[in-house]
Amino acid sequence: MKLARKIVLSAATLLALTVPAVAQDNFPSRPLKFVVPLAAGGGIDFTARVTAQKLSDVLGQQVVVENQGGAGGSIGVNQVVRATPDGYTLLYHSVTGIVNAAVAKDLPFDYMRDLVPVALVTRFAAVMVINPEVPAKNLKEFIALAKASPGKYSYGSSGAGTGIHLATELFKSAAGVDIVHVPYRGNAGVMPDLLAGRIQVLVDGVPPQVKNIESGLVRAVGVLSRTRTSALPNVPTMMEQGLDYEVPYWTAIYAPAATPKPIVEKLSAEIAKAMRDPDVIERLRKAGTEAVGSSPAEMDAFNRQQFDLYRKVVQDPKLNLGLQ
Repeated sequence: MKLARKIVLSAATLLALTVPAVAQDNFPSRPLKFVVPLAAGGGIDFTARVTAQKLSDVLGQQVVVENQGGAGGSIGVNQVVRATPDGYTLLYHSVTGIVNAAVAKDLPFDYMRDLVPVALVTRFAAVMVINPEVPAKNLKEFIALAKASPGKYSYGSSGAGTGIHLATELFKSAAGVDIVHVPYRGNAGVMPDLLAGRIQVLVDGVPPQVKNIESGLVRAVGVLSRTRTSALPNVPTMMEQGLDYEVPYWTAIYAPAATPKPIVEKLSAEIAKAMRDPDVIERLRKAGTEAVGSSPAEMDAFNRQQFDLYRKVVQDPKLNLGLQ
């Protein structure tokens, strides 16, 4: 397996070295593809399509979004890792990719080695919501309840080792509470059980929870970012409420590792231009998402910082996640 991987990477490197300079200068000369390693219809897919639409205008070439869900996202990631490193096949992924890289032991690729960060695209807050039958109006009251009754309350996640699982375990550690993890096979069963009261707590991205919060189906107790989100301006952050705790959610674009640097830099610059468009900013803002854009170097540093963060979470003996 290791030998095969080395051969593939060597071939990709040779291919990148043989890309004619004129082809790089004329890039892009045909349509590009964003591979989204998730099913269509979710918040990440929405941001990918908003980005692709504007980037098509900026580049003068169509950017197509292709959803390749399955195997926790590794099918789509592997497709990009194995693609010709010419800038025409790109990965549009979220913090989930870094979480998987920090947790999984048997991926068919090395996320940190086989992909090159192109740009940070969006940031969006996560929020902790509870079933409205829980007798707590804010974070302080919920923490007090949980401390008074260890093990009484439970939270759902889309599976052990997922971002939601790790984020909530970090909350448990920061708040000093004992709430029980209930892992599901994917996202489908989590919200129905939260609404029915079979679980009481959920950490989720803000975009899919805005309507649930506004309608009273769930109660927001805190946002997991340093500043409040415009989508939920009346919900204070965890830090505002005295808990030193934040978990950034974000999306980014990656290319196969051997993609020529001039192409990566051009893509990054054009993505940044697309993310400064007022229409893009407003469409994303309404969904509770911030348009960003970054240089490859900035994204690479952020990528490594996030990987180190989640590796420390996974390896922390105090959390006892059972993932090693």
